[in-house]
Amino acid sequence: MNWANVYPSLNLAHGGPVSVGCIKQQLEDFVVEEELAFIPDGAGEHEFLFIEKYGLNTTDVQRLLARLYQLPAQRVSYAGLKDRQGVTRQWFSVHAGLKHAAPRIDELPVTVKVLQRLRNSRKLQRGSHRGNRFTLKVRGCAATTAQLLEQRLGLIRARGVPNYFGYQRFGRDADNLAQVARWFADPLQQPSSRTQRGLLLSSARSLIFNAVLSERVAAGNWNHILPGEVVALSGTASSFASHRAGAEELQQRLQQFDIHPTGPLWGSGEADVTGEVARLESEVAGRYREFALGLQQEGLRQERRALRLAVQNLQAGYEDGVLQLSFSLTRGAYATAVLRELVELESA
Repeated sequence: MNWANVYPSLNLAHGGPVSVGCIKQQLEDFVVEEELAFIPDGAGEHEFLFIEKYGLNTTDVQRLLARLYQLPAQRVSYAGLKDRQGVTRQWFSVHAGLKHAAPRIDELPVTVKVLQRLRNSRKLQRGSHRGNRFTLKVRGCAATTAQLLEQRLGLIRARGVPNYFGYQRFGRDADNLAQVARWFADPLQQPSSRTQRGLLLSSARSLIFNAVLSERVAAGNWNHILPGEVVALSGTASSFASHRAGAEELQQRLQQFDIHPTGPLWGSGEADVTGEVARLESEVAGRYREFALGLQQEGLRQERRALRLAVQNLQAGYEDGVLQLSFSLTRGAYATAVLRELVELESA
């Protein structure tokens, strides 16, 4: 199977792209700022560092901080993983202890800047950020599409976008999917690294989720609550079966982006979905039977993820063929889910 075609073939919710363009031609074209869900308390054994990094991924900085503090990398924590290609600002915590001598921050490379430095009584946990703020530049957009772009932006503000996992989830040329297919076909192909195994399992889950969501986009019900639906509370990992609330209440909360319909993060155990929703998810999982069975055999438990993504504080500017966008997304969401509803991205 040509796994590289899987992501580009996902259905669009608001019609075809209204322009073409390129992103990440320069590092400054893709800026991400993490929004922490709490304020550090100012005291304790954990030093919190708000870091701006250029052309480095999260684990690169984790290793740099570990060397700087002369500590094992396991004592350096972060809330979320960020891409290498771009400028990113995110929080790290170092379990330095109360008596650890503060290192010289100027010993870090010029591609790493410490913007804030605080203490906290607990370490930074994965997923403890509220979301991310993106500032992006799409270059090469045709000037004649400015009006169409504004119309599309209005639809995105009002309706959100499908909450697809981005192409980054699947590796270069979707090689993660090829690797997990070989692994599930032959257990001897299992990666020795626990981290790599986790990445591959996440890719397989994301494939099934995206396929379910794409079917619902095609049917026009990705942003509707169907009979038998499980709905997610916005910005949280909590969900509940829709039959536990009245139809009028559900519709009102749906319009307010307080709740969203959900799709499967595949694994063992029973989901609460029934009827049409359960039939669709079972049918889609059947197309990827080896992946669905492999995820169950690896001990992953069934979870849910919102099908709809609210795009908050969406602002845009357009000049000389450059579209500049800024918006906020909840944690775990991908900026590419927004971009693909606007422009067809070309290689730089």
